[in-house]
Amino acid sequence: MFEAIAFYVFAFLTIAMFYIVVTTKQALYALTALAAGMIFISAFFFILGADFLGAIQIIVYTGAVMALYAFGMMFFDTTRNVQEKKGNKYLIVGLSTLAAVLIVVIFAAPMVSENIVALYPVVDGVGNTQQVGLVLFTKYLIPFEVAAIMLLVAMVAGIVLSGKKMDLSLTLMDADEIKANEEKNKKVLS
Repeated sequence: MFEAIAFYVFAFLTIAMFYIVVTTKQALYALTALAAGMIFISAFFFILGADFLGAIQIIVYTGAVMALYAFGMMFFDTTRNVQEKKGNKYLIVGLSTLAAVLIVVIFAAPMVSENIVALYPVVDGVGNTQQVGLVLFTKYLIPFEVAAIMLLVAMVAGIVLSGKKMDLSLTLMDADEIKANEEKNKKVLS
């Protein structure tokens, strides 16, 4: 009975939070509602007894992704129109193909490695987190490492891309130089 009531309460709250995310025009309200919706999603995992997945939901999505999104919101001017540059189409096709092949390898590796057996048998006395750790670092080690490499490449690419736009330091400029740069940017935008 408790699980049913909790499910419907968290389902209503989750849908309400994501409705606010989709319908609001305020970025801060959308960000806050998105974080709350992700926390409510983790409540489903806790109700089902998957404590590890619930904790990962809170840590990864609500913590890391929302912090990254908040920093991104601080660095971008949302009032300005953004014009996208056309990149090299061969590079885009090549990177898309590489990403597709990596995704196929990640999902196919556990099926290929079906004969790999964990060195440490799963014991009923250990918790959910220990069981997930044993399986993750034995049978699913290759997809785990590939995902880690992909995250590392994305992090380095984000640092490189953000570093290209930061050629001026406002803290080292006096007021006249800041005004001159603002006027120059207004002329470029108009």
